[in-house]
Amino acid sequence: MKPTPTYANKPTSDNPRDVEAWALAEASRRLIDAGRSPVNEETLRAALQLNQRLWTIFQAAMTEEDCGHPPEVRTNIAALSLLVDRETMARLIDLDVSKLETLISINRSVASGLTARPDTVAPGQPAPAPQMAARAPMAPPVSAPDGQPPRQSLRISI
Repeated sequence: MKPTPTYANKPTSDNPRDVEAWALAEASRRLIDAGRSPVNEETLRAALQLNQRLWTIFQAAMTEEDCGHPPEVRTNIAALSLLVDRETMARLIDLDVSKLETLISINRSVASGLTARPDTVAPGQPAPAPQMAARAPMAPPVSAPDGQPPRQSLRISI
């Protein structure tokens, strides 16, 4: 059994955005640490595999029926996760630590976006509600000939 990994700074918030940002920052930290010791291939592989698992979770979340993100955001996240998949696989094959910057930069940028807060609200004023696009009512799913419900897919163009 593998030992439990240690984390630099565990998230203190239960807010999903904060947890996702922390996970991306932790993956970036591990990639950076692996890049500093290029002779330790196992550390690099572990960091790349962690990053791949994290982005696979994001990718899967975008395909869930109850995903609250608008289709455009879902498509963009799915496309970005495919880019991360390709880049991660290339690094797992060549183990070139000099090419980790793309993955680190993507993780940091997305983490930064997740932690960004709206402009400060004046004291005593309620924070504005997040702007969400109104969803049109959906018709009940129609079963396919094989009895399985149809699955909507995301169109991704890169």
